[in-house]
Amino acid sequence: MGNPELPLLSKPGDVIIGGVFSIHSKVSQLPLLFTEKPTDLLCSSVNLREFRFAQTMIFAIEEINKNALLPNISIGYRIYDNCGSTLKSMRSVMGLMNGGEAEGGGRCSGQSSVHAVIGESESSSTVILSHTTGPFQLPVISHSATCECLSNRKDYPSFFRTIASDLHQSRALAHLVKHFGWTWVGAVNSDSAYGNNGMAIFLAAAQEEGICVEYSEKFHRTETEKLKKVVQVVRKGTAKVIVGFLSHVEMNEFLEEMSLQNVTGLQFIGVESWMTADSLITPTSFSVLGGALGFAVPKANITGHDSFLLRDYWETDIMCRYARGNVMEMDKCKDNHFLYKLKDFVDDVSELRYSPNIYKAIYAVAHSLLSLLKCSDHQGCDRTATITPGEVVKSLKTVNFTIKNGDRVWFDSTGAVVARYEVINWQRGPNRSIEFKPVGYYDAALPPGQRFVLQSEEITWPQGKQQVPVSQCSESCHPGTHKVLQKGRPLCCYDCTPCPEGEISNTTDSNRCIKCPGEYWSNENRTMCVVKIIEFLSFSDVMCKIIVFFSVLGAVLTLSAAILYFLHKDTPLVKANNSELSFLLLFSLTLCFLCSLTFIGRPSEWSCMLRHTAFGITFVLCISCVLGKTIVVLMAFRATLPGSNVMKWFGPLQQRLSVLAFTLVQVIICILWLTINPPFPFKNTSHYKDTIILECALGSSIGFWAVLGYIGLLALLCFVLAFLARKLPDNFNEAKFITFSILIFCAVWITFIPAYVSSPGKFTVAVEIFAILASSYGLLFCIFAPKCHIIVFKPELNTKKFLMGKA
Repeated sequence: MGNPELPLLSKPGDVIIGGVFSIHSKVSQLPLLFTEKPTDLLCSSVNLREFRFAQTMIFAIEEINKNALLPNISIGYRIYDNCGSTLKSMRSVMGLMNGGEAEGGGRCSGQSSVHAVIGESESSSTVILSHTTGPFQLPVISHSATCECLSNRKDYPSFFRTIASDLHQSRALAHLVKHFGWTWVGAVNSDSAYGNNGMAIFLAAAQEEGICVEYSEKFHRTETEKLKKVVQVVRKGTAKVIVGFLSHVEMNEFLEEMSLQNVTGLQFIGVESWMTADSLITPTSFSVLGGALGFAVPKANITGHDSFLLRDYWETDIMCRYARGNVMEMDKCKDNHFLYKLKDFVDDVSELRYSPNIYKAIYAVAHSLLSLLKCSDHQGCDRTATITPGEVVKSLKTVNFTIKNGDRVWFDSTGAVVARYEVINWQRGPNRSIEFKPVGYYDAALPPGQRFVLQSEEITWPQGKQQVPVSQCSESCHPGTHKVLQKGRPLCCYDCTPCPEGEISNTTDSNRCIKCPGEYWSNENRTMCVVKIIEFLSFSDVMCKIIVFFSVLGAVLTLSAAILYFLHKDTPLVKANNSELSFLLLFSLTLCFLCSLTFIGRPSEWSCMLRHTAFGITFVLCISCVLGKTIVVLMAFRATLPGSNVMKWFGPLQQRLSVLAFTLVQVIICILWLTINPPFPFKNTSHYKDTIILECALGSSIGFWAVLGYIGLLALLCFVLAFLARKLPDNFNEAKFITFSILIFCAVWITFIPAYVSSPGKFTVAVEIFAILASSYGLLFCIFAPKCHIIVFKPELNTKKFLMGKA
C-alpha cells in the first residue's frame, strides 16, 4: 500500500543481495538528503558508522565480482536506509522482497527478488526483519545484532550473524565484575529486545557469581522523563559500578542526562554496542565515562577497505567541482551529494570493528552460492540453475572458509560465530583526546580457564585514581568473622560477626565459621584452630606436690607407728590392743596413703585400673582390721562374764579369716568390674571448651559405686559396733577412739560424693585423693596417736596394772 520503498544504493546483477542500514539516525520533518519527495518519511542526522557499513557491503561485492569468485555470475545489491525507524525498516524489507515488480507497478509474484539480506545493526530491528522474512525462508545475516533471543532456531530458522550472541558477552561481563571484587553494582539497560535479554542473562550470571544488583533500571530512547528518573536512581544509589547494557543511541541520551545532572566518578562497565562508539566522544563525556571498562568487537584489517571508503568521497568531491556545464555529470553529482556532506568525517576510518563482520557476511553468501551453482574454474557457474532463498539458508549452515586476513568463518548451531571480544578501557591520549585502549581479551574458543585475559596494570580508573574502585554493600569481613545477612536486604548486604568460641574463619568474607575438631580450639582471633591445653594431675603441679608431700608424710608416720609398736610389742599396751590386727591395720594404712599417688600422672590403661582397685581393696582391708579390733573389744568383755565361752569362737585364726573374708568380697567386686567394663583413659572435652582433661573414665559406674558402697557398709557396721562398746572401762577400751575415727571416715566420704560429682576436670581426682588422705589420717591419728603418746611420753602408764584399772 502506498508508494513503494526505493533503495538508497543499488546495482543490478545475476544475484542480488539486500542490505538495510540506519544511514540516517532520526525521522523528522527535515528534507531528505537523498530525495525531495514529500510523501516519504523524512530523515536527518547522517550516521557515519552505518554509512560505512553500506560502503563495506559494496566493497565486498565489488571485490567478489572483480576476483570472479563466482565465474560468469555477477552479484548486485539493493541497499535501503531505514532512518532508525521501525516503520521504515518494515517498508525496506517489503521493498527488498517485492523488488522491481512493485517499483514498476506490477503484481507481486510472491518470490523474493533478493537471495539474502545483510542487516540490521540493532537487535530490535533485526527481530522485526527476521520475523518478516522468516515465512519466505529469506536468509538474514546481521553484523551486530547480538540479542540471545535470535539464537532460537525455531522462531528464527533463517537468521545468521557474524557476531557472537550476548549469551557470551553477558556472562563475560559478570566474570569481569567478579574479577575486580565488585559485589554491589547498578544496572541500566535499553528497554528493547537487545537490552532486556542481555541484562536478563547478566543478572542470572551475576547471581551465580555472588554479585548483588542494587537496582536494575531500563528506558527506551523515546522516554525522556523515564530517563531522568533512571539517572536520579543512579545518583542516589550507593553502588560505584554501573553495568550499562545499552545500544549506542540510548547510551548517547543516558550520557547527556548524566552530564546534565553532574553524576561523575562512577565505574562504567559497557558492552560492544557503545564501548567504541565515536558518537559518545563529546567535551563532557570523559568526566562520566572516563575509565570505563567493557567489551568490543575486535579490530580486523581488510586489505583495500580503507582506501575504498576514502575513494568514494574524493571521487564525489572532484566530480562536483568540475561538473559545471555537463548535464550528466551534474546529475551524478546530485545523486551522490550525500557523500559530499560527509567530508568532515572521512578522516578516521581506522576504528572499523563491525565492518569486517559485514565483509564476512557477504563472503558467506558468496560461498553458499558457490556450492549451489556448481561453479568450476574451467566452465564457470551454471547460469541456468534456479536458486531459492531456502536453498541459500541450507547452504549457509555448512559454509566454512577463510577470508584473506586469515579469519575462519563458520556458523554454529545457533547461526552465530565464535565469541571473541576485546576488553576496552576509556583513556586519555597524549593530546588529551579520548582513546579506546585494548587491555585484554575474551575468547570463547579457548578452554574455560584461559578464555579471559586482562592486563590490569594498563587500566585507567575513573577520575585518575590509582587503585581499583571499591563497590560493596558492606565492607569485607576479615578472617575471624563471618557474614550475617541483613534482614530484608540483598545477599551482599551483611554484618560481620565474630566467630563463636571453638569456631574459626580463615578467609575473607566467610559465609560461616568452621567448627574446630574435637582436640582443637580457636585462637583468640578466631583465625585458626590450635591444639587444646591438655590437663591432668601432673607431678609438676603445685597442688600435686602438696598431695605427694602429705601422702608420703602419712606413710612415714604410719611406718613410724609400726616401728614404735614393733619395738614395744611386748608391752601391755601393745598386747592389749591386739598387736596382730594393729600391725595389719598399720600396713593397710600405709597402702592407703601410697595408693593416692596412683591418681597422679598421665592416665593410662593400667594406671586407671590400678588406682581404683588399689584404693578399694586397701580401704576394705583397713576397715576390716578396724572392724576386727572392734569385735575383739566386744568379745573380750563378754568373755569376762561367768560361764562365757565366746573368745574361743573369735580367736586369732577367726580374726584373720574375717579380715580375709571381708577383703575377698571387695577383690571379687573389683575383678568383676575389671572384667566386664574396666576404667579406661578418657579425653574429657565437655567440662572446658579450650581444655582437654585427661582422666580415667569409670567404665562401669555400677562397679565404682559398688566398691564405695561396700566400703561404706563396712564402715557403718564398724561404727555401730564401736558405738555399742564406747561405755566399756576406759583404761582398756579403745572403742571410743574407733568410734571417733569411723565418724571422721564416714563424714569425709559422705561429703566426698557431692564434691566428686560437682568438681570439674582434674579437681575431681583431687577431691578423691583428699578423701583418701583425710580418712587415712583420721584412722591413724584417732586409733594410734593416743597409744603412741603413752608409749613415748608416758611409759609409766604402759603397765598391766594400769590397764586393768587397778592403778
